[in-house]
Amino acid sequence: MEPEVLVEHDDGLVIVTINRPQQRNAVNRAVSYGVCEAIDELDRRDDLRIGILTGAGGNFCAGMDLKAFLRGEITRVEGRGILGIAMTPPRKPLIAAVEGYALAGGFEAVLACDLVVAASNAQFGLPEVKRGLAAAAGGLLRLPRLLPPRIAMEIGLTGDMIGAERLHQFGMINALTEPGGALDAARALARRILANAPMSVAATKRVMVEQIDWPLSEMWSRQQQITGPILASADAREGAAAFAEKRPAVWTNS
Repeated sequence: MEPEVLVEHDDGLVIVTINRPQQRNAVNRAVSYGVCEAIDELDRRDDLRIGILTGAGGNFCAGMDLKAFLRGEITRVEGRGILGIAMTPPRKPLIAAVEGYALAGGFEAVLACDLVVAASNAQFGLPEVKRGLAAAAGGLLRLPRLLPPRIAMEIGLTGDMIGAERLHQFGMINALTEPGGALDAARALARRILANAPMSVAATKRVMVEQIDWPLSEMWSRQQQITGPILASADAREGAAAFAEKRPAVWTNS
């Protein structure tokens, strides 16, 4: 029997695949903890620099496995939420590669990612209100920050699905692909990021994620604390030298 979470390492890239295609990749306890461990490994290891989260069999994730829920199974990671990323996203960049359905906790996992590549026919939604539940794994918190407030409210209150093309128009999806092409496009996007200096990428993500809560009076000093070491690094000198010498940079992460 195949594992319910597949993990592939590819030259600095980690591809994490939810592997329950017969259940549209619905999340049970094993899936939540399996994805969480793979993403934690991404953050722990210096040789791993970026992750892709996707689903097997033509769907991303249909959310919590309701049958597991009815059995009393805890489908989230304690203190961290669904897949372990709802409340604690990784420090390193994470791309969602979406085919088919990304619903409920599956959509909330997409919202916890930094970038999104989706097939043009992919469908997203927070149907919790149709099941007597609430989208408490980040959907109600993140969606109004990523979409116009009234569109976010419509998605939350109706529980209806919304297509990838419409979300792309609102800027929530980075790139649309033909059906079946999301993972390849996500790999290509990841390679563009992998070409850059690791310390610079990490600092850039940290500032962009954390600044939303910074007081105006402190934002420049807080940014300096994070970006100052970057400007003084060996990689900063290497980047300038590589540009001047018209050659690819060789990063040492120092």
